[in-house]
Amino acid sequence: MKRTWKSFSDFFEKYALILHIPLAMLLVLVNESLSRHSLIEGFGFITNHTGAFLYNSFIIYVILLLVFLSPRRLFMRIVMMAIVILFGIINCIILNNRVTPFGFTDLAMIGDLLTMQNTKYFTAQQAGISLIAILIFVFLMVMLHMHSKKKTVQTKLWVRILVCAIGFASLFPVTKACQAAGVVQTYFGNLAQGYLDNGYAYGFAMSVVGRGMNEPSGYSEKAVDDIIKDTEKGDSTLGSVKPNIIVVLLESCFDIDEYPALSYNEDPIPYFHELEKKYSTGHLTVPVVGAGTCNTEFEILTGMSCKFFGPGEYPQKTVLKKRDCESTADVIKKLGYGTHVVHNNGGNFYSRANAFSQMGFDTFTSKELLDITDYTPLNTWPTDDILVGATKDALDSTNTPDFCYTITVGTHGDYPTEKVIENPKIKVKVKGVDQGRQNQWEYYCNMLNNMDRFLKEYTDMLEKRGEPTLLICFGDHLPTMGLQNSDVKQKDIYQTKYITWNNFGMKKQDQDLTAYQLVSEYFDRLGIHGGTMVDYNQTMTERGVSGKSQKYLKNLQMLQYDLLYGDRYAYHGVDMYPASDLVMGINPVVIDNVYYYDNRLHIYGENFTPWSKVFVNGEKVNTTYESGQVLSISAKDVTDGSYLVVNQMGSNNTIFRSSNEYELKLPNTDE
Repeated sequence: MKRTWKSFSDFFEKYALILHIPLAMLLVLVNESLSRHSLIEGFGFITNHTGAFLYNSFIIYVILLLVFLSPRRLFMRIVMMAIVILFGIINCIILNNRVTPFGFTDLAMIGDLLTMQNTKYFTAQQAGISLIAILIFVFLMVMLHMHSKKKTVQTKLWVRILVCAIGFASLFPVTKACQAAGVVQTYFGNLAQGYLDNGYAYGFAMSVVGRGMNEPSGYSEKAVDDIIKDTEKGDSTLGSVKPNIIVVLLESCFDIDEYPALSYNEDPIPYFHELEKKYSTGHLTVPVVGAGTCNTEFEILTGMSCKFFGPGEYPQKTVLKKRDCESTADVIKKLGYGTHVVHNNGGNFYSRANAFSQMGFDTFTSKELLDITDYTPLNTWPTDDILVGATKDALDSTNTPDFCYTITVGTHGDYPTEKVIENPKIKVKVKGVDQGRQNQWEYYCNMLNNMDRFLKEYTDMLEKRGEPTLLICFGDHLPTMGLQNSDVKQKDIYQTKYITWNNFGMKKQDQDLTAYQLVSEYFDRLGIHGGTMVDYNQTMTERGVSGKSQKYLKNLQMLQYDLLYGDRYAYHGVDMYPASDLVMGINPVVIDNVYYYDNRLHIYGENFTPWSKVFVNGEKVNTTYESGQVLSISAKDVTDGSYLVVNQMGSNNTIFRSSNEYELKLPNTDE
C-alpha cells in the first residue's frame, strides 16, 4: 500500500502541471455542488454554463500554481485544496440561512458577527464550536506540515516564480476576454443568481477586486457641472408649516396578497392595506432580496444606487468608512430640521453609527440605549413596539420639525421550519411547498401581523402628538423564502411596497419608484429641494424618465462617483455636507443613588438598559441588569470614595453614552 501510494505520488508530481487541470475542475464541481446543495445540480452547472465552468477552473488552476513554489508540494496542495473547499462549505452553510452567497464583504463583517457573541444572535455554544473547528483545522495543518517530506526540486526557483507570475498575470486578459464574450457577467443584478450563473470562484473574486466604483467614461468637471445645471431645482418652496418627515424601514415586509400560492384564515396586515387604500403608495424596486438590508437603506437615505458598486458590497462598510456622504438628512437639516435614527439592534452593526455620522444625522438611538426586554417567539429579535416610544422621544427632543429614520427588526429571518407558535392567530396554506416551508410562512405571517399592530400604534402616537407629519414606510427586501420571479404577481422579487400616512391632507398620488427615488420624490411633493442627488432624482422623475433606464442611470453614476470617489466637482472645493458629531441616544443616563444589600451595591437611576455597564474608577466591573432603574455590582468592587459611571456599551467595547460621575461616600449597609 505504501509503495503504491509512493508510485502514485511520484507520478502525480511528475505530471502535476497537467494533472492540476482535472484537479481544478474537480474542486469547482465540489464548490458548485455545495452552492446548490446538490451534486446533480453541480453537474448541471457544467452542462448549462460550460464556459463559466472552464473559466472558474482556470482561476483555481492558477491558484494551484502556488504549490510549485514550495518544496513540500503535497502539504501545500492539501492546504490549498482545503482552503478552496472550506470557502465552499462556508458558502453552503450561509446559503442555508440566507439568499445571498458568501463574499469578500462577509469577511469584512466578521467583526459584526463577533459583536453578537454570547447573545441571542450568536450564542456562546456557536462561538465555541467555531473556535474548536478553527483550532482543529490549524492543528491538522501543523501536523501535516511536520510529517510531510521535502521534495528535491530540480527546476530552479526563479523559473517556478516566473511560471506563477505568468499564470496570475494571465488572469486579467483572460477575464476581460471572457467578460467581453459574455462567458461571465460584469454585474450581478441578482447577486445569488449571479454566483450560480457565473460560478462561485468568479463571484467571490469579483467581490474582492470589484469593490467600489470605476470612473465613468467622460468624467470631468464640465460633465458634472453640465448635469447639475440641467437638474438643479433651486430653493425649497416649503411653506411656513414644516411637517415632520418619518421614514420607517419595515424589515422583510412583503404583501403576501402578491403571493398567489398562499392563502390565510384572516388578513395578517389589515392596517397596512387600509393605509394603502387611503394614502399614496406604490411598488418599490430595491437592490437586494432576502438579505442586505443596509444596501436598501443606503439607497433610501442617499438617493444613490448600489448597482454601481461591486457584487455584494456594502458601501456603509467600505467607502463610508473613509468619506462623508451627502444624504437626505443633510439636505433637510439646511431647512432647520432635527435629524434622528431609531433602531432596536446594535449601533455598530453594518457600521451604522459611523455611517449615520457620515450621512449627517444628529442622533442615533440604537438598542444599547433602549430598555429592551421583549423578544419575538424565537427569542432572537426584539419586538418593535419599543420603537414607538423611542421615536416619540426623538421627536420631542427638539423645538423644530424633525426628520426621523426608524428601522424595525421584528419580521427578520431566519424563519423556523418547525412549528413554534402553538395556536397562531394567522393560519396559512401554501401550495407546492413542504411542511418545513409551510411552518416558515405561518411564523412569518404572524410576525407580519405583529408588524401591522406596530404600524397602528405608531400612527396613533403620531396623531396624538398633533404635529403635521408625513410617514413613509417601505419593505427593504422580500423575506428569505426562496421566492422566484414566477412566484409573485409582479414577476420581480426585487419589488417590495411602500405605504404612506399623513395628517395634513396630502393628495393621494400612487407611483412606483426605486429606492433611490423614494425620499427625493416625497421631498419634491412637499417643496423640499437641494443637494446634488435629491435635485437630480427629483428632476429626472418629474421628466418621466424611468429610474431603471440607462438614460437615468448614466448621469446618476457620474454624480455618485464624483461625490464618493472623485474630485467632488459638484461642491467646487467645499465639503458642503461634512460628517456630524453624532449623539447616541436621546435620554440622559443618570445615577441617582446607591444602596448596599446582601453584599451587593444596587445603583438606582434612570434610562438603564441591558447594555449598561458600571465602571468603578474607570474600570469596567461585572454588572447585573435588574431593571431600567436598577443595576447591581459586587460590593467587593468598590470602596469608600470610589467613582461610579454607567456606560452604555456597544460591540467592541464601544462606549455610546455615559452617565454622570457618582462619588461613593459612606453608604449605609444592610446585611
